[in-house]
Amino acid sequence: MHEADMRTDPTAPGARHAVVIGGGIAGLAAAHRLLGAGVGVTLLEAGPRLGGKLYAGELAGAPVDLGAESVLARRPEALELARAVGLGGALQPPATTTAHLWTRGALRPMPRGHVMGVPGDLAPLAASGVLSAEGLARIEAERDLPPAEIGDDVAVGAYVAARLGREVVDRLVEPLLGGVYAGDAYRLSMRAAVPQLFEAARAHASLAEAVRDVQRRAAEQPLQTGPVFSGIAGGIGRLPQAVADACRAAGARISTDTPVRGLRRTPGGWQVVTDTGTVAADAVVLAVPAEPAARLLDGLAPAAAAELRTVEYASMALVTLAFRRSDLPAAVSDGRASGFLVPPVDGRTIKASTFSSSKWSWAGADPDLFLLRTSVGRHGDEADLGREDSELVDVSLRDLGGAVGLAARPVASAVTRWDGGLPQYPVGHLSRVERIRAAVAALPGLAVCGALYDGVGIPACIASAGKAADVVIATLGTPGADH
Repeated sequence: MHEADMRTDPTAPGARHAVVIGGGIAGLAAAHRLLGAGVGVTLLEAGPRLGGKLYAGELAGAPVDLGAESVLARRPEALELARAVGLGGALQPPATTTAHLWTRGALRPMPRGHVMGVPGDLAPLAASGVLSAEGLARIEAERDLPPAEIGDDVAVGAYVAARLGREVVDRLVEPLLGGVYAGDAYRLSMRAAVPQLFEAARAHASLAEAVRDVQRRAAEQPLQTGPVFSGIAGGIGRLPQAVADACRAAGARISTDTPVRGLRRTPGGWQVVTDTGTVAADAVVLAVPAEPAARLLDGLAPAAAAELRTVEYASMALVTLAFRRSDLPAAVSDGRASGFLVPPVDGRTIKASTFSSSKWSWAGADPDLFLLRTSVGRHGDEADLGREDSELVDVSLRDLGGAVGLAARPVASAVTRWDGGLPQYPVGHLSRVERIRAAVAALPGLAVCGALYDGVGIPACIASAGKAADVVIATLGTPGADH
């Protein structure tokens, strides 16, 4: 949709006006969808910047992502939004997707033929050396097991361990799921985190058969033939600013450093209370994490607020490092590998490392500079986050030395802390989300969206925003019509 098509004057007779609370990618995407339907928008962000965990920065004069660095290209929402706000030409697949696992004392190739670490083909797994001979034999023994009853939901790790053995979970499922949720696979909901595998496992006696079924179905989908992931030249962190610019061009009023203190129902709609006054609205979209959402809903939807307060979050830190390319070992700088994951069972501090200048062509534009980053912390394993920034740099360098032989000091570094950054999806999470939405639905003109509802990835957050915006649009009706 062209920006001119979205332009709306919230003061015009019959105009509808919505307040979006929260300026992360979900809030911005909700604002964009509302404007496209002719609804005027005021967006209020409590912090000093927009974008949430999408955060563009600079290190040693080079652009970097200090938050999320890619989107899942096999879902359409993020790519469509990027194109709608003028970034279509900047979309880029990774230059390399060759990843490794640092486990059992060596860097080992990430085996193919799996769904979130659950193998469907033993040959590449056996060749990788990721599992021991005993671990491989345990997978083959699944064919002698009776079918398992999954029920309404089950923990990914518990189910996979029961079918294929703990070694599969500890060395494959944990690092892959941890890279998405910063969570514990033995607590994460299979229905929420790996829904296609959950449904397939209910229909097949063997988990390996379920994996192959998921892979067959995926191969039949149009979006499954291209790159799995996509980035944006200059960083995924460019996306929220581009969405904000498009929203402003369409008439949105966007304010940062504007925390919302209260939310009130009025005979005609809503009042949103800030430190400087109130904003009247016909509808409100709450695009904030669980705790601020619960605080605003305490007096309006206490059942929703109580559910929201049960959501747990994981904290983590990203350590971004800039090196002279000539100081690096070939295993890092030769451009063949995108990085590696680290199973928590191996007892390392870092959980992953991305060789940014190899993975993204735009990040490797400077021939003398090489950017890479590590991640530290996950749910239930956050003690290292108490270290000073300089210590996190040092422990990252120590682990990088053990993994790839890196001995150089960086020319620059940055530590970005995401305290309470990722909501956790334990068993039963989707039922909790249904209860929250049901309680909120009793308040016409109010909707919720964000990472805690429909998935933590960027496309899922955008889809969640679209769902919330559509609820509001349906409530408000056609611009110019009577209430």
